[in-house]
Amino acid sequence: MTHAIDPVELAKTLIAAPSVTPATGAVFDALEAALTPLGFTVERFIDGIEPDGPVENLLAVRAGKGPKHFAFAGHLDVVPPGVGWTGDAFAPEVRGDLLYGRGAVDMKGSIAAFVAAAAATPVDAGTISLIITGDEEGPAIFGTRALMEHMDARGVKPDMIVVGEPTSVNRLGDMVKIGRRGSVNIWIDVGGTQGHVAYPHLADNPIPRLVRILAAIDAVTLDTGNDWFQPSNIEFTDVEVGNGATNVIPASARARLSIRFNDQHRGADLVAMIERIAHDVEPNAKILGKISGEAFLTPPGELSELVAEAIHAETDVCAEMSTTGGTSDARFLHALCPVVEFGLTNATMHKLDEAVAVEDLRTLTAIYRGILVRAFA
Repeated sequence: MTHAIDPVELAKTLIAAPSVTPATGAVFDALEAALTPLGFTVERFIDGIEPDGPVENLLAVRAGKGPKHFAFAGHLDVVPPGVGWTGDAFAPEVRGDLLYGRGAVDMKGSIAAFVAAAAATPVDAGTISLIITGDEEGPAIFGTRALMEHMDARGVKPDMIVVGEPTSVNRLGDMVKIGRRGSVNIWIDVGGTQGHVAYPHLADNPIPRLVRILAAIDAVTLDTGNDWFQPSNIEFTDVEVGNGATNVIPASARARLSIRFNDQHRGADLVAMIERIAHDVEPNAKILGKISGEAFLTPPGELSELVAEAIHAETDVCAEMSTTGGTSDARFLHALCPVVEFGLTNATMHKLDEAVAVEDLRTLTAIYRGILVRAFA
């Protein structure tokens, strides 16, 4: 027995529950209310403390008779709407062919489409689960990683996962992500001795040493890319002295850099490399690295093929397999099983007047339905 769910109406319901990261409460209530009648067992829990928590998470499982377990992963939290929307960012509205609202694309629309696809899939086909966090747009400390621990404790082990991030570029289905580059942010702090600029011998200016460190880092070429990944890149994102006086040598100088790296590197090795470069110039420089995620690749195979087949069947589009762009919670989930990302077009995500084509929501539902059929075949 199957149920009919309108993905457009469910997307409206989810959008109407404000859920600026970290999301809790009403938006999870709305999703649970949609899943329970479909036979899903829904578990919700809150994890973490300030400043990166508390975070609400949801795990929903519908056990089937088939041997396969297919999981969909996503997030209900959204970025702040900002000022300048044509209407209310949390009052979903269809104008013309588009549904407007914060989260329409990233990624309440995809969640609604998957729930509608699951509703149309017979219960005995196989096991379906939803791995939904309230913190993907934020620090992501107590979100998907906490869900993975929760799943492990309960023996929930998917065979394959699709993350519903908005991966499409020009039209629905033109791009599927089969991996992502890793990300690490690194802070460099060089100390000195404050003093009057007219008496430099009585001070120690840290700025020239920081500049030499940054020049040495800027000269590094990490790699030239490979078959699936673009070249890794180092970008300086902040330089700070905080000196408001024109006649004072500052006591310290700081810089921050971000590295997006492919699968030829590990985050810890890159932090160690920056540390070596900095200490060659200034042995007392302080280095702090924070790894957001490692690079990963799900090599083309069964999962990417069935996703591509489902896309082509509904749209006649041949999807490009890619590792470009930023990062997502797939950087954690790939440790469980094969993972790919596929969802709506991303042109308006995080923008004012975020909107999804109504027809795309219905087509995405059909594609997700096709993925489930093929996964359980």
